[in-house]
Formats: sequence, C-alpha cells, structure tokens
Amino acid sequence: MIVTKSIPDFSLSPHIDQVGVEERAKRFTTRSIKNETKINGLKLALNMIDLTTLEGKDTDGKVKQLCYKAQHLHDSYPGLPTVAAVCVYPSMVKIAKKALGDSGVKVASVSTAFPSGQAPRDVKIRDTKFAVSEGADEIDMVISRGKFHMGEYNFVYDEIAAIKEACGDARLKVILETGELVTYDKVRRASDIAMYAGADFIKTSTGKISPAATMPVTLVMLEAIRDFYYKTGKKIAMKPAGGISKAKLALHYLVMLNEVLGEEWMNNEWFRFGASSLANDILMQLMKQKTGVYQSADYFSVD
Repeated sequence: MIVTKSIPDFSLSPHIDQVGVEERAKRFTTRSIKNETKINGLKLALNMIDLTTLEGKDTDGKVKQLCYKAQHLHDSYPGLPTVAAVCVYPSMVKIAKKALGDSGVKVASVSTAFPSGQAPRDVKIRDTKFAVSEGADEIDMVISRGKFHMGEYNFVYDEIAAIKEACGDARLKVILETGELVTYDKVRRASDIAMYAGADFIKTSTGKISPAATMPVTLVMLEAIRDFYYKTGKKIAMKPAGGISKAKLALHYLVMLNEVLGEEWMNNEWFRFGASSLANDILMQLMKQKTGVYQSADYFSVD
C-alpha cells in the first residue's frame, strides 16, 4: 500500500500560453544545421530510438528479428551505434532479453493494461512485476486518463507511485497519452504528477491514437522537466513517441532538447524516440551523406 506524502496541489500547475508554445516550437524547425553536425545528430538520434513491436500478432520470430536489427542496423555502414532499447509486451520480454544478450541494448516492456490503462491497480502491479521478473530493464506504463479527467489527481499520483515501487531497479517511463489530454494545461499538470510520483521518464504517447507526439506538446513536457529540475535538483528523462518517422523531424526535436534542457540531456539515458520507422529514414539519410545517393528502401529491413 502506497502512503501519499507531501503531494503538491497539482491544480496549481502553471497555465500554458498556447500561442507562445506553438510559435516557439515552430522556431526550432528553422535552425540551420551544418553537414558534420547533421551527421552526428543523425547518429545520436539513432542511438536514442526504442525499436518497438506492440501488436497482437507479435511472435517470437518477429521479436528476435527486431532484436537483431537493434544490434545490426546497417552492416554496410561500419561504426553505427545500436539503438537504445527494444520495447515489447511482457510476454515477449524473456525472448528479447535472450536475443539481445550482452549488446547493451535495453529491454523495455509496456505494462498497466497498455494501451488503455483500464484495469484494477492490483492487475497493473502484477503486470509490472511479471515484466520485471522476466528481465525488463525499463517499464512503460500508461496513466489512468479517465481518473485524470475526473480531477482525481491523487489517484493518478498514487497509482504511478505504486508502479514505481513494483519496478524495483527498472526505470519507469510514464505515458501521458497526450492526444487524449487535449490541452497543454492538462499535459503540464499530468507531467508534474508523473514526475513528483517517481517517474524516471515522461512519455507523450502509446502510439495507438492520433495525435501522438508533437513538437509543442514535447516542448511543454521539456519545460516541465526543466522546472522540476530547478526545484528539486532531480533529472527526469523525456520520450516523445508516435508520429516521428522522418530524420529531419528528429533533428528538430534534438535542437529543441538542446536549447531547453542543454547538453546534459543529449544522450539516450535522458532522451528517447519511440518511433521504429524513424530508424530506416535516418539510415537512408546517413547513406545519402556517405555515398551521395539515396538507397532504395528495399535495402533496409522492415520492422
């Protein structure tokens, strides 16, 4: 049983200026990037990706193939990094853990009745503990959006705290499902609740609804992380997920990350992309920089 202690009044989370956020987010897309910086940025983005398969038709073979890709993104381009993690359902964690071996690629697992979050708390805790017992290094949980919309912020806080406890040593990513929160004010409030409750990451989306990640929403969350860090001294990681499929857009996100949170967050411990299709577009751009021509998509494995 989690005992609530010193919970802030989340109804007092800052009001977000919609016009200001959207205009500032748009400005990050206008920064000019030199060629060498672009190549380094693309490799960094590649190393920040959580390759993901979260389908009812997932099989052992599909997960093994994804784990192979995570370690061998494009063997004809030597020196590429691996991705950060492979994200799967709890039932596939053991398969992924064995396939990844000592590669350094993390195994992430969704939990808490992903993607809806519509299950009793004890079921969510068992779901999480099972994933961790199978070897998950990271847990991606979803908040109870219905309770959040009802204004039951302490319920959401306590549930996140309970899942954090169930994680043990595994890092916890808290998915806000920002497309269902609708307003920037609610995104900020949910971010604050998650961080104070013990999240290691805050994450935009499950990738199952639209809209998923957007630059303005991510900016609101990055600013929440910045304010939390100034207030507590604790660093929180960020994961925009869903809808980021192009290398150029990933670079815009990295520009925004650097300008809002700075160099310390510019690595995969503190920032991730939840976007499997992004990997192939980055690889195509890197090969274009290396050879001067685009390779056909047929040269890259389909996730």
